[in-house]
Amino acid sequence: MKFLEMLNMENLTGLSSGLLITILAAVVVVLIVLVIVTLVRMRNLRERYDEFMEGKNGQSLENVLLDRIQQMEALSASEEENKKQISIMMEHFNHTFQKVGMVKYNAFNEMGGKLSFSLALLNRNNDGFIINAMHSREGCFTYVKEIVAGKSVIMLSEEEGEALQMALNDTYTVGE
Repeated sequence: MKFLEMLNMENLTGLSSGLLITILAAVVVVLIVLVIVTLVRMRNLRERYDEFMEGKNGQSLENVLLDRIQQMEALSASEEENKKQISIMMEHFNHTFQKVGMVKYNAFNEMGGKLSFSLALLNRNNDGFIINAMHSREGCFTYVKEIVAGKSVIMLSEEEGEALQMALNDTYTVGE
């Protein structure tokens, strides 16, 4: 008899057997809902898998993946080659003329139209040259002076100095 008394759930939990059955029924309903949700998700996943694999066997899928890997390797090699070429171009770019200064002027008082000019061309390191073209009635005389680090070892005329300053300041305007 004591054994039967111990099995009495009311004594163990302090709950009536009707309430205990109701709680267990609610837990079963929740578990059934969870199983249904899981089955629906599995069906959706299976449909997506079938759609993905439709018309393809394992071998064709493997070929597609191998093709994509080869394309990625080719792109990687191409990227490395592009980086090398860009590096070479940037090195060459350092030696191209990037800064310009030009001043137009009248070399001689009897001439009009500002046909003479001084043109300074410099690279990134301020190395380059100045071309001075002086126009007169007898002809045009052209002179070139070398510029190293923004300076000339030969004395510059006023117009040449102005063209050099324009190039050093990287402002191109035709001087008056």
